[in-house]
Amino acid sequence: MKKTFQLHIEGKHPDRVLEAIKHETRQYIRRERGKPLAEGVDFVDFDCRFGATEAEAQVVHLTALTGLMDEVSKAGGTQFYVELLAKPGVRTKRGVPEAGEKGIAGEDSGEST
Repeated sequence: MKKTFQLHIEGKHPDRVLEAIKHETRQYIRRERGKPLAEGVDFVDFDCRFGATEAEAQVVHLTALTGLMDEVSKAGGTQFYVELLAKPGVRTKRGVPEAGEKGIAGEDSGEST
């Protein structure tokens, strides 16, 4: 999804417009995550860009997207650009802690002394 959203639409309250935009982006994410995964793919990941215009868009993390939308709205912005591109994601195994390093539970994984 690559789209420029207008925040000020005649006859509609700006807060309701913002909520509708957030709903549309969440709906897109939900739809993409609901599609069957290809073989060898563990999850659906997203490349995200956000900015006032397409030319000014910066790479952002998916979890920061709604907060950035709120900031533009509070600052009185009239529009913003959102780009969400789904991509395959593959989980990687975590490394085994070395001797003396803290493990997941916070215990030493090395030998007792």
